[in-house]
Amino acid sequence: MKYLTKSIFTLLALFLTLLAETHEMNPARLSLEERQEGSYSGLWMFPTSAVGLPAEVSFTDCEEKQRNLPEVQGKYLVSNIEINCNQSLKGKEIAFKGLTRQTDALVSIKFIDQTTFEGLATINASKFDIPQEVSIYPTSYFWLGIEHLLSGIDHMLFIFGLLFLVFGTFNLFKTITAFTLAHSVTLALSVLDIVNVPQASTEAFIALTIIYLALEVGDEKKYDSTPWLIAFGFGLLHGLGFAGALAEIGINNENLILSLLLFNLGIEIGQLMVLPFFGLIIYLLKSNKIKIEITAFASYFIGGLGTYWLIERVISI
Repeated sequence: MKYLTKSIFTLLALFLTLLAETHEMNPARLSLEERQEGSYSGLWMFPTSAVGLPAEVSFTDCEEKQRNLPEVQGKYLVSNIEINCNQSLKGKEIAFKGLTRQTDALVSIKFIDQTTFEGLATINASKFDIPQEVSIYPTSYFWLGIEHLLSGIDHMLFIFGLLFLVFGTFNLFKTITAFTLAHSVTLALSVLDIVNVPQASTEAFIALTIIYLALEVGDEKKYDSTPWLIAFGFGLLHGLGFAGALAEIGINNENLILSLLLFNLGIEIGQLMVLPFFGLIIYLLKSNKIKIEITAFASYFIGGLGTYWLIERVISI
């Protein structure tokens, strides 16, 4: 009976693995710079991975002087845009049509007076007025950080697996802190071009960390004092993955440190949002009589997904 139960869990894990796809954080991006007073040029970038037709952007009381047909550049369809508004875009409305729940739009505008505006349009807030007094803080990167953590199934699965290895509240605090510090270090080093690792290779190594974690979960061994070592070591790799996602969407170089800080803070908030949910699931599962089967299932499921992602990512290198 025990082997039959494990076999059923294994088949279920394999089935779910076939359905699983990691969701990349590829928001659309509108980047404009004021060349002369009221005259702007820049890029409208829409991810090729998005389902459906590309979203459109429009400007109130502005004349569109040029917009070429989109060309594929990497993971984006890119169009050059030139608009003439006769006066500043400050106080005017920007509207987006065709955004989805998986595709937001990051807006960056640099004005001739050297002030900047950062905004994030979503399906629920697809248009907004640019304030007269623009913010100097790139807060949109904070929301992108939350989005990346919550949409990154591989990162969340790693956090979920870590909880199986931790014994005690203080140990959990040390483990999560170590993971946070590690990926913060490599995220900063990568964005600042001090460390440079190919993104495809990084993603493959992240899949390997998930497979290793699955083996540890399968051993049903608690770590009383050193789970933070595993979290820190593998957190360094996950930080490179966060950096790769940030590099693909671009970063506000005028506020580089603030953009990096807010993006990382968003990742941490997203992490804290999922921890109670994961902890509750594990507590409920371990409080019943099928603890062994649940642990085995978790190991097979995590390992199955990690193996799937490893094969997929190695092929794409």
